[in-house]
Amino acid sequence: MWPCRVEEKMTLKEVDGQTVEEIETKIIAKDGTITRVPGKFQGYETSEEEPVEQPRRHDLYGFVDHPQLQQGNPIKEVLWMAHVVGDGVQVIPATVDFPLSSVNYLDDANEEFIELLVPNPDEETRVSNLLILQVTRFSCGGYTLGACVHHALCDGLGATLFFNAMAEVARGVSGVTVDPVWDRSSLLGPREPARTDFPIDEFLCLDKDFVSELSEKVVREYYHVKDDWLDRFKAFLHEKSGSNFTTFEALGAALWQARVKASNIPRDEKVKYAYAINIRRLVKPPLPAGYWGNGCVPMYVSDHRRMNLIDNRPIWETAELIKKSKKNVSDEYVHSFIDFQELNYEKGINAGKWVSAFTDWRHLGHSTVDFGWGGPVTVIPLSRNLLGSVEPCFFLPYSEASQGTKDGFKVLLYLRANAVVAFRGEMEKSL
Repeated sequence: MWPCRVEEKMTLKEVDGQTVEEIETKIIAKDGTITRVPGKFQGYETSEEEPVEQPRRHDLYGFVDHPQLQQGNPIKEVLWMAHVVGDGVQVIPATVDFPLSSVNYLDDANEEFIELLVPNPDEETRVSNLLILQVTRFSCGGYTLGACVHHALCDGLGATLFFNAMAEVARGVSGVTVDPVWDRSSLLGPREPARTDFPIDEFLCLDKDFVSELSEKVVREYYHVKDDWLDRFKAFLHEKSGSNFTTFEALGAALWQARVKASNIPRDEKVKYAYAINIRRLVKPPLPAGYWGNGCVPMYVSDHRRMNLIDNRPIWETAELIKKSKKNVSDEYVHSFIDFQELNYEKGINAGKWVSAFTDWRHLGHSTVDFGWGGPVTVIPLSRNLLGSVEPCFFLPYSEASQGTKDGFKVLLYLRANAVVAFRGEMEKSL
């Protein structure tokens, strides 16, 4: 699972009257091969008598001056290197000169700072390297593990399985608890011949020229959900509709409706609510317990006109739309979705323009990943593209740093900056 071990040696030395830090990174592959990589912090100039290995495209990315480091960011010095040994995973070691407590253990930390803690590859690198890791060491001895994971490799549950296995190996166990399985081509490959018995084209479109990016600025917005408010809101929906709704259905309906009302979407445009379905036990036969690949497919709830959602439909009917969409979930839906990709991959598959994606990270098991010092204090997503949406929404557990001071959970939304004020006003009406 873990193709190499990275060891670092840090030394202090005088260069032109200044004290600088120097790191030598030693990479030990699983076959015993050792690669040594000298590293220097930003601003360090190598003297003539110190030969340095030249970076090679596939096993060492040179030092990068991150543009935000020049904009008053609290990170004064960061070492940016990526190492690949054989077919292994790129690992970027980095350090900062202050403790995690000074940024409240990343609980609601500044987005620009958080983005320095994860790899940020270009599109070509992202496609050729589906998993890239960055380990950032803080002065207190704590660290962050930032992961750039392509969804083609695995989903959230799969990533948890992978990191749990990695953590077990790091702790020195003789074997991992759950044997990993990824054989996606045989477990979830297209049928022969490929066919779509479920009308997938009701949700997806074909357009090679479609671009999902927004021209407007998108910002992160946090919404704190208290248990008492959620219970009252669910009771209100039950009173009006006679139906019981899950948190995902009830809160998702409120957030979707508020976002659509706050956005300047033309009234006759189609809007969609998208979420991922865990298919591990849904398909026949069920996927193996150790399957860590992408084990989910998207489901879309469509309202044919924006004006229906904001003018004609009460909130409990919107929740009912989401609830009823789950009835579409079946083994046939999954295989029709897979076959649709096979038949139309080169035709520009997309979900349309006005997609609001929702995902629940509260039960993915991230807290179980233990490298020897206990589980993580804070787990946060940084993805801005999810299920065809560029404005995703995440249901998140509170950071361990906030335990005992907050009840419920928090919601992270990406919103267009010009819709934030209106969105807050719409959500206040739900309180």
